Amino acid sequence: MTHPTAHGFPRLTISLDSARQLLAAAQQLAHRAGWAISVAVVDPSGTLVAFEKHDHAIGISPEVAIGKARTAALLQAPSGMFERFINQGQPSFLATPGTTPLEGGIPLQWQAQFIGAIGVSGAHGANDTAIALQAARALGLDAPTDADARSNG
Repeated sequence: MTHPTAHGFPRLTISLDSARQLLAAAQQLAHRAGWAISVAVVDPSGTLVAFEKHDHAIGISPEVAIGKARTAALLQAPSGMFERFINQGQPSFLATPGTTPLEGGIPLQWQAQFIGAIGVSGAHGANDTAIALQAARALGLDAPTDADARSNG
């Protein structure tokens, strides 16, 4: 789906239908593994497009999933990258406003264009990232490789 920009050029953004498909794919993957998760999909500006919380997901997971997705969208990088920066002695990243520096948020691309991000919370760290990556790939979207999502830059 395209939208005009301030300069009159179209830009791609995730559609509601695609966002709902991502939610369903992520929830299905989590269900198979026995995890109760929350999933958020945002557009390139970090605005929520779709969200779903499993009945048994922990209470904090909705805010964390949304935060991870927003972080991945606004910084156009996996949210876990910022967690690793902090863990490796770069606490200045904690001062970045409006971010959730935890693993599980992944930027999404379609035809080499950034279209939004997905955030998963409730399966814990690397599992959140794995679910986000697998859900994106199930829809044919480009997302960081496992190595990219776990790298330091």
